[in-house]
Amino acid sequence: MKIYIASDHRGVDVENKITDYLRQMGLTVIKSEMEHTPTDDYVDFAIELSENVAKDSESLGILLCGTGIGMSIAANKVNGIRAARCVDVDDAFYSKNHNSANVICLSSNIEINYLFEIIDTFINTKCATEEKHINRVNKIIKYEAGE
Repeated sequence: MKIYIASDHRGVDVENKITDYLRQMGLTVIKSEMEHTPTDDYVDFAIELSENVAKDSESLGILLCGTGIGMSIAANKVNGIRAARCVDVDDAFYSKNHNSANVICLSSNIEINYLFEIIDTFINTKCATEEKHINRVNKIIKYEAGE
């Protein structure tokens, strides 16, 4: 599985720790090569990552900023992306199991070991399998496609 990861300036240290953690698990991690500055914009990182995930349906994305809120708003503007801001393992589970989220948006302020738990849950949870959840996700996909 390929994992794309990006952060704004507030998440760089956490992004590096997560990247190391995921690579130690044997996952392929692709970091954004965009330059970080004290005034970089989360929007640029969110769109770049989301476009990559949208082109690679077998991949997932991890976005980090101060709260995860801005990243999730920006990421969800890209067709094919279902980004969820998650603050705990339940959010991570349900975002994937009920909504087939393909990008997780996290706060860089969450304790690193708990972030690992949230990410593990997101990666290891299967996408929606119940018909009611699949139908809901399909409604979103159809709306997004202009149907």
